[in-house]
Order: sequence, then C-alpha cells, then structure tokens
Amino acid sequence: MKPKIHPKYDEVKVSCACGNTFTTRSTAKDEIKVDICSLCHPFFTGKQKLVDTAGRVDRYKRKYAKVLNKGKKEEEAKA
Repeated sequence: MKPKIHPKYDEVKVSCACGNTFTTRSTAKDEIKVDICSLCHPFFTGKQKLVDTAGRVDRYKRKYAKVLNKGKKEEEAKA
C-alpha cells in the first residue's frame, strides 16, 4: 500500500434513533447517527409484515389450497 493516501480507520460510536449505541470501525470522523438498526428493524425483530400487492398471496393460497390440504390429510392418516 502506498503511504499517506489512505484515510484513518478508527473506532466510532454509532447511535440509533431508538436509543441503541454500539461501536464499530469506520473512516467517519466522530459519530454516526442512523435512523434504524438491527434492534429496531422489522426484519430482525420478526415484526415484518408481508405486503400483499393485488391479492397475490391470497390468490396463491387459494390456488394451492387443495395440494396443501391433501398433504395435511395424508399426514393425519399416517399418525
């Protein structure tokens, strides 16, 4: 690596809008402020909702309901 051309890579404090703070390494100067982190993001918390555009999920469930119900009935018969 060439000397004196790379930025400093130091530890910085990251603070989220939810109040969570943690440290990481970055080329940013002092502090990084974020709107959302892994503690409050819906994907990581399990609160993510499935967006059903134009009823596609319902249409899929109706289309394959027979196949899914058939599999459940076979499992019940085996038990």
